[in-house]
Amino acid sequence: MLVPLPPHTGLAKRMRRLLLTGLAVFFSVCGASAGTLDTLHQHTTLRIGYIADEAPFSSSKPNEKPTGYAIDLCGKVADEIEHAVPQLKREYVEMTLANGFDAVKNGQIDLLCGAITVNLERRKLVDFSQPIFLTGASALLRKDSPDYLHALFLDTPAVRSVSQRAASTSVIGVRANTTTDAILREARSIETSKTRIADFDTHEDGLKALEEHKIDAYFADRVLLMSLAQRAHDPSLLEVGDRLFTHEPYAIALRRDDADFRLVVDRALTDFYLSDDFLPLLKTYFGSEAPMLHTQIMMEHVP
Repeated sequence: MLVPLPPHTGLAKRMRRLLLTGLAVFFSVCGASAGTLDTLHQHTTLRIGYIADEAPFSSSKPNEKPTGYAIDLCGKVADEIEHAVPQLKREYVEMTLANGFDAVKNGQIDLLCGAITVNLERRKLVDFSQPIFLTGASALLRKDSPDYLHALFLDTPAVRSVSQRAASTSVIGVRANTTTDAILREARSIETSKTRIADFDTHEDGLKALEEHKIDAYFADRVLLMSLAQRAHDPSLLEVGDRLFTHEPYAIALRRDDADFRLVVDRALTDFYLSDDFLPLLKTYFGSEAPMLHTQIMMEHVP
């Protein structure tokens, strides 16, 4: 006959701790198994996060739905999910680069759409879809920016006779919390230079500072700079660098450890890339560069 141990004995206490630990692990595993698709079946709302000032990838106006190339691709993902969740609703949530990845990690949003560069540091927080775009960092310059900047960023800099400030006193602007910001600061730490770096909250703030001669160049991904230059007060006074200093693959950010949801996202993107509608979409946002971009993306997509 088994006699129960008195509850005050050390063995009983250890057994109780083991039981509680086992239950905690069980409940954590059960919670982890509820992936994004399970949640969407229950709540029928896809929460699409976006960065507001990253035209032509994602941008918005007050009281209007966001627009852009990345927004359209996230819409194709939503279309795919609708096959399994016919009542699916789409909720757009404005985020920033500073809080967007944590929002994905914590389940506040299901997708993060914009000019989102994939790198290993961000992979600690989130997973990514297959690439949606390929670009690299360059600079937006004024035509009277220092000569050495034109020589650095332009393949064929113009010959000008303009009084220049010394290169050592130049100021280069960049948007805070971006991969280009990190790369620019790393390069500056390696190379002895008095060139200063100015951080900006938005690309529009950087453009304004460049136009007002507060900085000599604005550093960002080239495709973003091309769109930014078009929104300047006088685009003819600016030049977009044609030399790329980084490799920036863009993708849609989503939760880590959710292979089923990532498969749905990648399947939606691949199906769209292979359709007759993909090249026209690229032409809508990128004009004459669309055929080259189409080739690049098709080479990187998941077959």
